[in-house]
Amino acid sequence: MGMQPAEPMDVPIRDESIRLGQFLKLANLVESGADAKPVIQDGLVRVNGEVETRRGRQLALGDVVTLGNQSARVVDEASYDDGLPW
Repeated sequence: MGMQPAEPMDVPIRDESIRLGQFLKLANLVESGADAKPVIQDGLVRVNGEVETRRGRQLALGDVVTLGNQSARVVDEASYDDGLPW
């Protein structure tokens, strides 16, 4: 039984794009922006299945970012349904 990555969680963003380093922090895949740099440089982060080593990589809606066995998908805040009634 290999480690299957978890189903990506949807992480809403306000704009149409976001930088990879910012998104890792927003998605709680890293503790802080400072933690994003080494994991990206070490090739531990994948975008849509491809290793990405540029912290400034612009992510677009629908991109899936994976770090270890955690994944997060970029979604539009306006269309994001968090299940809350307000």
